[in-house]
Amino acid sequence: MKKQDAALIYSLLVKRYPDARDSPAILSKGSAFEVLVLTILSAQTTDRAVLKVREPLFKKYPTPAALAKANTEDVEMIIHSLGYYHAKAQNIITASQILLSTFGGNVPESMDELLTIPGVGRKTANIVLYHALGRNEGIAVDTHVRRLAQRIGFSNTDNVTVIEQDLMTIFPQEQWGDLTDVLIAHGRTCCDAKKPQCEACPISLRCRFYLMTAKKSK
Repeated sequence: MKKQDAALIYSLLVKRYPDARDSPAILSKGSAFEVLVLTILSAQTTDRAVLKVREPLFKKYPTPAALAKANTEDVEMIIHSLGYYHAKAQNIITASQILLSTFGGNVPESMDELLTIPGVGRKTANIVLYHALGRNEGIAVDTHVRRLAQRIGFSNTDNVTVIEQDLMTIFPQEQWGDLTDVLIAHGRTCCDAKKPQCEACPISLRCRFYLMTAKKSK
């Protein structure tokens, strides 16, 4: 897709979802440590599910030092409802230990350093960097961004790494962090995975999925 076409689509979505850029997901609010832990826990589950364990988890383990010393079974009991709780409990405990041993108890502020932490991939790292640390180094490709990038025509692949690179190529860096929030808002509100509301979509006439579907229906 040409950059000017992507820019127009972005502007139309920003107009439709004016609060998306200023109101990131509640999981992305809080200290860098909290955002890191919650984003690790959000894998393969919903934000709503993660929010239910937020208070009891951080009430008992408010700092990296506290969580680093936690008993794995105790953490598993708190996050049991999230699924994959054995691996997730171990990941957030080990992550806290690494924060202490390698980064002085602080969440690192670079992509390369964040990727050394168990349970952290580029999506998680981008969320932490942008929403918690104010650094715009990439684009977090979650399920919504992945689906919309392919449907709209920003990317031709299902590979999240390639999708991120495609998006970074056609959008200016200053929009990278906000792009995720805008696409998530559109994915949740209009471009549903199973039943996209194309007739109500502000970008339908510029969307590859809609244009191909409309052509087939004729």
